[in-house]
Amino acid sequence: MNIRLYHPDSILENNTSLLSKEHTHYVVNVMRLKRGSKLNFFNKNGEWKSEIIFLNKDRVEVRFLEKIKEAVNLSKTEIAICLVKKNPMDTILQKATELGISKIIPIVSERTEVKELNIDRAKKIVIEATEQSNQLVPPKITDIIKLKDFLKNFDENSKLLFADVNSKDYLKNEDLKNFKSLCILIGPEGDFSPAERENILQNRAVKPFTLSRHILRSDTAVISAISLVNFINNFN
Repeated sequence: MNIRLYHPDSILENNTSLLSKEHTHYVVNVMRLKRGSKLNFFNKNGEWKSEIIFLNKDRVEVRFLEKIKEAVNLSKTEIAICLVKKNPMDTILQKATELGISKIIPIVSERTEVKELNIDRAKKIVIEATEQSNQLVPPKITDIIKLKDFLKNFDENSKLLFADVNSKDYLKNEDLKNFKSLCILIGPEGDFSPAERENILQNRAVKPFTLSRHILRSDTAVISAISLVNFINNFN
């Protein structure tokens, strides 16, 4: 089994490092590794094969042996998602990470029932999903922002891809080209209010598009929208 753990600090070949309390618990109590066991550590700069050189119940030291994966270009696709309840939000965080999103922007709109997000817990979910999906960089999770402020501050060099239940337009290859970043906007379970929808459509950077003839749950819409953008980017 190839164990991969996220190590945000600098990694240098042949250097040693003490593991965090969380990683020590995982290595000692969950995976029950021993001195001499091999595992990989990664961050935005690449991935390194490593070896445990000291281990007891509350202290683990590793040596970084060799770099086995170089850094990759980060995805330029982001997602802005109106907050939903805990279980579907967990799914959104996990699946958006697995599908290669670079940033997750939690939004509060008029019909958003949930107003808070445990950021520390959310970061743990995306780091674990990054470890399991063989990627190097967990998506950044921003502070919660109100929809009106998100729209007001949106970078016009980027493209706002609005998954609009009222749209009949399909995303095309030319909709995704030559932009600083692409940001997919997904509404709350009860959809945006008419005034919010009008405000979104007035944004100069917006491209509304349809995902389905059916009404989708937020977590389903996130997976469908990211997959669609990835497909168009990779195959056109």
